Amino acid sequence: MNQERIDRINTLYHKSKSVGLTEEEKAEQQALRQEYILSIRNSLRGNLNNISIQEADGSVTDLGKKYGDVGKE
Repeated sequence: MNQERIDRINTLYHKSKSVGLTEEEKAEQQALRQEYILSIRNSLRGNLNNISIQEADGSVTDLGKKYGDVGKE
């Protein structure tokens, strides 16, 4: 999600608090919020898929391969 779209979310939020939104703006706001949430989830999933843990015995467990979507096609 680019900064332009985030700025639009903020603009719509501030407008909703001051003068209210039209039905079209409410729909746009909801769509932008859903896109933002999806973007955050994908970013978090990408970060979690890159975590590896070194076990006490010295072996390394790649959590992305064990629990995530890495390597599954």
